[in-house]
Amino acid sequence: MKVALVSVSDKKGIEEFCRKLVGLGYVIISTGGTATALKKAGIAVIDVANYTGFPEIMDGRVKTLHPRIHGGILADREKETHMQVMHEQGIKAIDMVVVNFYPFEKVIKKPHVTFEEAMENIDIGGPTMVRAAAKNHRHVITLVDPEDYGWVLKALRERGNLTEEERRRLAAKAFFHTGRYDALITAYLEEALGEKLPSNLGLFFRKVQGLRYGENPHQKAAFYMDEGTLGLANARQLQGKKLSYNNLLDLHSVLALALEFDDPVAVIAKHNNPCGVAVGETPAQAYARALECDPASAYGGIVAFNREVDRETAQEMVRIFTEAILAPGFSEDAREVFATKANLRLLELSPWPNKIEGWDLRRVAGGLLVQEPNTLLFGDEPRVVTEKEPTEEQRRDLTFAWRVVKHVKSNAIVLAKGNQTVGIGAGQMSRVDSVKIAITKAKIPIQGSVLASDAFFPFPDGVEEAAKAGVKAIIQPGGSIRDEEVIEAANKLGLAMLFTGVRHFRH
Repeated sequence: MKVALVSVSDKKGIEEFCRKLVGLGYVIISTGGTATALKKAGIAVIDVANYTGFPEIMDGRVKTLHPRIHGGILADREKETHMQVMHEQGIKAIDMVVVNFYPFEKVIKKPHVTFEEAMENIDIGGPTMVRAAAKNHRHVITLVDPEDYGWVLKALRERGNLTEEERRRLAAKAFFHTGRYDALITAYLEEALGEKLPSNLGLFFRKVQGLRYGENPHQKAAFYMDEGTLGLANARQLQGKKLSYNNLLDLHSVLALALEFDDPVAVIAKHNNPCGVAVGETPAQAYARALECDPASAYGGIVAFNREVDRETAQEMVRIFTEAILAPGFSEDAREVFATKANLRLLELSPWPNKIEGWDLRRVAGGLLVQEPNTLLFGDEPRVVTEKEPTEEQRRDLTFAWRVVKHVKSNAIVLAKGNQTVGIGAGQMSRVDSVKIAITKAKIPIQGSVLASDAFFPFPDGVEEAAKAGVKAIIQPGGSIRDEEVIEAANKLGLAMLFTGVRHFRH
């Protein structure tokens, strides 16, 4: 008769799983709340305390840390000496360990959680049993994820056992589970010590799917999720081809920019740069205005909305080729319209996040660069540095352009008017060249527009080019040794200019 040790915090599916295990001839040993839940469901259970002959003590802190438990898990069934010890000590061989841990991650995310409460929710016995079982996976099946219950039961029912490869995969997942758990505790303790950036950074991401290739066909790639955060890995794909590596990069960029706005907004991006952004009274109006900025670049682009996409919006969008659309939802009418474009990828992200979570990470040769995400818009209130004050309408447009320029590759210039991008210049080595590109790209009249620059103007030439094209107000960080020359040029040209004191480089 086989033995399964079951002790879970996440009780999803555990009653059905254990009921079927019993049907397959397993005896269940269990602890505390899990044992209570299983008994209530009418499943025969042996309490750990009855099996070990030692009661749970210290408010449950010590219950499974016992030789009869760990001997049963760690015994090598192929060694006679191990089997002899088990016989002499009355230790049962434990064939399966079904364990997940105290919900430390959920606890520390609660508002006003105390340090003491967090420490009390560090599991000791659970990780110890899981590591023991994973080490001895040739003899012990290790289950930490309720999503694995179904296929394991199917294999046991049809084949009577798991293959060595299946056991090894479960063991690898178990060690990942314990490693991530320890990393969360490490990060919490360092944060409690006032460390903004941890001295030791553990990264634990779970593979969501393999991708056909990376940025180019000769590069292998996969998509991994950061469990516990809300993002693209939580999006539900409603239709279309599988997502590519480049699709996901662009989806990240449109999501990050869409999160800058509370009003209905449409963001169209190409190659990780926005090519059209606009606010509207409805998603359809926002999309039409965003498309107007640069219809040629929008072809084959990625689009995000911060509102549900309706039929009217869908009818506008199917007029041109789009790779993927991200939104909090799609109406049934909209989905009917989009169904005519079988390859178009629709991604529903609900709930819609408030921000991009987690560290901003970049791999460099021999190391990793880590920074906080760029969530700041302004520091102090932007100050007017020119003789001319911007109008209220210009202030609104300057704020709009400043939100967008955060998400354009440096050197970045954004022209805007009426909560709509007019022209975007991205990724140039010279700032004045970005100004010229933004002007050249404009399909909407520039006259009366405003300009946002992600960093200071090193010379007056960029300001002069903008004024020549019809720009009437500028927002920039300031901080150049030639600020006075730039301000003087703006005054001569009759422009209003704001300094933010905040730079938004995006390399």
